[in-house]
Amino acid sequence: MIPNVICMKWGTKYGPEFVNKLRSMTQRHLSLPHRFVCFTDDPAGLHPDIETKPLPPMDLPPGKERGWLKLSTFNAPLADLSGPTLFLDIDVVVVGSLDDFFTHTGEFCIIHDWQKPWRITGNSSVYRFEAGAHPDILANFLVNIDRVKREVRNEQAYLSRELHKQHKLTYWPKGWCVSFKYGCIPNFPLNFFRVPRIPAGAKVIVFHGLPNPDDAVLGKGHGLLRHILPTPWIEEHWK
Repeated sequence: MIPNVICMKWGTKYGPEFVNKLRSMTQRHLSLPHRFVCFTDDPAGLHPDIETKPLPPMDLPPGKERGWLKLSTFNAPLADLSGPTLFLDIDVVVVGSLDDFFTHTGEFCIIHDWQKPWRITGNSSVYRFEAGAHPDILANFLVNIDRVKREVRNEQAYLSRELHKQHKLTYWPKGWCVSFKYGCIPNFPLNFFRVPRIPAGAKVIVFHGLPNPDDAVLGKGHGLLRHILPTPWIEEHWK
């Protein structure tokens, strides 16, 4: 069965170039025949070879978004997709092979949180599942939106909690998905003198919060601990 790589772009926070670069990186780093699908509310500017589909249906009430729309990937069916499906945030930078993300065992695989690894919470910048396999995750959220939002901060905390309850939660091997903030930037005060690095064995660099990849290339950090020098290797990979 041909695997799927999917992403989502909605609103105006990220331009189409983020999706185009993600597609290009996927082509270079995934040797398996695959579909690349972007679910979006605006396909303008996306490269013609990117398969686009409308955002999956989800009746989300007004309020802080916090990634809740990602839960719509658990619609059944998910458009016309079937089989193993790898979700990638459009602001990640792929620096190694993606093949292993499809062979790693586990019903649902996600990044284990870097800051507080004693918690079950995963980071949903990179997760894999079978398309259409977990419609209960979305259905339960839609029926209990207010309660869920009181109990957890965002979609990845909810997603991790529910799949852990079902004994279906698996984490990627440590080191495959690296936080740019916590895994690449040298600790203070060395961050003022050393360029961020790619840790050995890393496959995907995750840019959560700030900076974004385009800011990190230029060395636009924030504060003493997040001060960064211009990082040219990002531009070498993020294209």
